[in-house]
Order: sequence, then structure tokens, then C-alpha cells
Amino acid sequence: MEPSEKIDAVCEAAHERKAEDIVVMEMAGRSGLCDFFVVMSAPSSVRVKAIVDHVEESLKREGLAPRVKEGYAEALWVLLDYGDVIVHVFYHEKRKFYDLETLWGDAPRRRFLK
Repeated sequence: MEPSEKIDAVCEAAHERKAEDIVVMEMAGRSGLCDFFVVMSAPSSVRVKAIVDHVEESLKREGLAPRVKEGYAEALWVLLDYGDVIVHVFYHEKRKFYDLETLWGDAPRRRFLK
């Protein structure tokens, strides 16, 4: 699956579970980890888990599983590593604290709007 297709699938699944402020950041040439970040937030840890579960289920139907999944037990910042696309699902306060958008301020980005 191409990165753009993964991004679309992630954003659609996250939107279906009411993820907020979904941002796609182009990381190619900035990070040796991946080509894209998909960053989003939720107002509760319950919603964070619901978003993560639905993203995983949606991509699993496409034959994809995350290489790494971190932070699920606490559900304050969950990371799903799909190789060229890394998904970050934050509880609102943790997103403000870690502020990836400012940390990677030079990365081109676009908002997912539905």
C-alpha cells in the first residue's frame, strides 16, 4: 500500500471515531524514521483507545499491522508505526505538552478536513 493510501485510511478511520485536529506532516528528509506523521488528538483516554483500535482494525483489513505500538495502556500518547507512516494519537493535554507540530516546524503539513 502506498503511503498516500495509508494516510487516507488512517485519517478516515480516525475521523470515524471523532479524532480531532488531524494533521499530516511530511517528514521525508527530516527524520530517518518515516516519511509521514499523522498527528491527532482526543478529549479522553477512552476516545484515544477507540481511535487507535479503529485505525488498527481498518488497516488490518488492508493486510497491514503496526510494526510497533506504544503507549496504549496509558492512552495519553499512542504511537503506531506503519513503516513509512507513523500515527500519533494524543490526549489533548499531552499533544500540547509534546507539541510535535512546533518541534518539527519546518515540515510541510496539511489538515485532514471532512
